[in-house]
Amino acid sequence: MFFRRLNWNVVGWFNIVSTISYAVIIAGLLMMGYNYATKGYFIKLGLSFTGGTDVTVKFDSPTSKADVAKALATIGVNDAQVNTLGKLGDSLPDERYTISTQTAFGNETGKVWDALNTAAKVDRSQSSIESVYPSLSREYLGKALLALVIAISIQFIYIAFRFSWNYIFGTVVVVALVRDSLMMIGIYAISQRRADDAFLAAVLTVIGYSVMDTIVILDRIRENEKLMAGEPYDKIVNTSILQTMTRSVYTLLTVVIVLVALLLFGGLSLQNFAFALLVGIVSGGYHSIFYSAPLVVKLRAAQQRRNAARKVTDRQRAAERPRTVAEARAQTSAARGLTRDEVVAARKERRAKDRSSAGAGPARYKKKRPDAPTVRVVDLETDETYAADEVDETLDPLDAQRAGVHEEQLALGHEEIHLNLDDHPLPEGHEPPAAHDAGPEKEPAAKPE
Repeated sequence: MFFRRLNWNVVGWFNIVSTISYAVIIAGLLMMGYNYATKGYFIKLGLSFTGGTDVTVKFDSPTSKADVAKALATIGVNDAQVNTLGKLGDSLPDERYTISTQTAFGNETGKVWDALNTAAKVDRSQSSIESVYPSLSREYLGKALLALVIAISIQFIYIAFRFSWNYIFGTVVVVALVRDSLMMIGIYAISQRRADDAFLAAVLTVIGYSVMDTIVILDRIRENEKLMAGEPYDKIVNTSILQTMTRSVYTLLTVVIVLVALLLFGGLSLQNFAFALLVGIVSGGYHSIFYSAPLVVKLRAAQQRRNAARKVTDRQRAAERPRTVAEARAQTSAARGLTRDEVVAARKERRAKDRSSAGAGPARYKKKRPDAPTVRVVDLETDETYAADEVDETLDPLDAQRAGVHEEQLALGHEEIHLNLDDHPLPEGHEPPAAHDAGPEKEPAAKPE
């Protein structure tokens, strides 16, 4: 309830927050480039990725970490991680250590013991050394990245569906996931910490946590769109952020307290995991409040600008669309680069060619009635006037005969009537008379003598 009463313009801080975030990410990328140029790797990798040697050593007398590291440096081991390993029953502290190095000694373990003996006498009965082979190979990492891409894609589709196919909310979540991952990798590169399997697990955990916190804010924005209808959209988003900020901050603080305890008092593996979680969760919670939610306002404004530009373009296309056939032909001629005179000349040439080709064929004549008046036709496109009988409407003589257009009765409005009596059946018992039937033949009468 505390943050609801604050008059903070969180949406207005978007540019400042985004500048800080991008500055950290760019600094991490530059450090990765520096590491690759000077040391041959982008980020330090743990033994799970690179392999190496893992040593558990028990000294007969207390020894400091500095002495152990100095002894290992004599054999070229400068990347060793030395940690105290306490065990119940040890008479004195600082007698037992674990050493991890990416240097692989293989069968040459004797020089490791010789170097450690320079720091203090080693109890070989309670000490061990083993080679560590990379358990996370390149194929494993490739599959892990593929699974991460698939998970992000499914989350984008689900969130878009959850918020009525609002792609803006889905885009914000995907941007949040990528941004948090880059922040963790960049800070790891700057702090020169080793990324191992615990780091990979922390990245996946942070992605889930960041999405959960972002969805809470987006869901409140959707609810306030109905409750605050008519208000400016940036005001709706800002109110939604302040209403959910108390819940987000309290949840973040409970997790941070536990992670700080693990970072201060946990073992090596727990410290690395706690550091990755602490960086990811703090950056995820910070960006969910001050970056992801204001980003919704920016994306929505960009969407409205695109829609407005699309409407203007549609209106321009509608205004340019021809309303008549003459306008359509004029636009076609203009598109082809022809002038009005060229169009008229081409049309006259085409008509002359059609007349000459018609005269070379079989006998044809025009269907014109003798008493029909002369009709003048005007071409609306070229303003050319010509007689109607100049139109190429000639018929083949056989077609004209079948149509009956050559008879004078047609000119007078009469039509020829054809009766086909064969189409009507006769009553039973009656037969149609044979053609040219003159009756039964009779013998000629005899002439009287």
